[in-house]
Amino acid sequence: MDAKGRQHSVSHFLRENQDRIFANNRAWVASKVKEDSGFFEKLSSGQHPDYLYIGCADSRVPANEIMGLDAGEVFVHRNIANLVPNTDLNVMSVIEYAVVHLHVKHIVVCGHYNCGGVQAALSHTDMGILNPWLRNIRDVYRLYEKELDEIQDLAEKNKRLVELNVLEQCRNVIKTAAVQQSYQKNEYPIVHGWVFDLKDGLLKDLEIDFENVLKSIQKIYNLEAGRKGSTA
Repeated sequence: MDAKGRQHSVSHFLRENQDRIFANNRAWVASKVKEDSGFFEKLSSGQHPDYLYIGCADSRVPANEIMGLDAGEVFVHRNIANLVPNTDLNVMSVIEYAVVHLHVKHIVVCGHYNCGGVQAALSHTDMGILNPWLRNIRDVYRLYEKELDEIQDLAEKNKRLVELNVLEQCRNVIKTAAVQQSYQKNEYPIVHGWVFDLKDGLLKDLEIDFENVLKSIQKIYNLEAGRKGSTA
């Protein structure tokens, strides 16, 4: 097959892939309407989710599905390794909007075992533009260096770093003014840390004691009395 023929073959394959997506979409619409004829009318009227989900962008971890929730029930933000850096205006804006405007009751930071971002952070490979992003995970390693260095098995070390990364990102969520001020006023949202296991599909609750974590960080990060709506 010449170059022109290969190009036509690739183009046809890509077109078939896209056609399949639209066929799946039509089938999904039909199934939703069959279950509830007013589903899309309610969906288009606005969103009132109880959950904000901050997870990894990994294609194997579909937020709604692993939580058993439908469209409109969870507000979702995803990035590499489910990070919550205070310098990232994207995730800070999502938290602000979810807490101040959507009034979510729960914020979940969900990592997953065998996370490529965590594996990359454990390596000494120059990842180019990913380096400053992965440094957030390496900073978590630095905080727990003694504990992690005692784990000899690399797979187990990776799993533990996934969990510790989730815990630290939960702390980053709790440090925000929007969360502190909303909790002071409304007693929500509550912040949770979960890990998804790709091997069995189950979620693991890291059982964060939200109120105690909040109290422990407020010596330095107390923003309850700050400007309403700020995520600083």
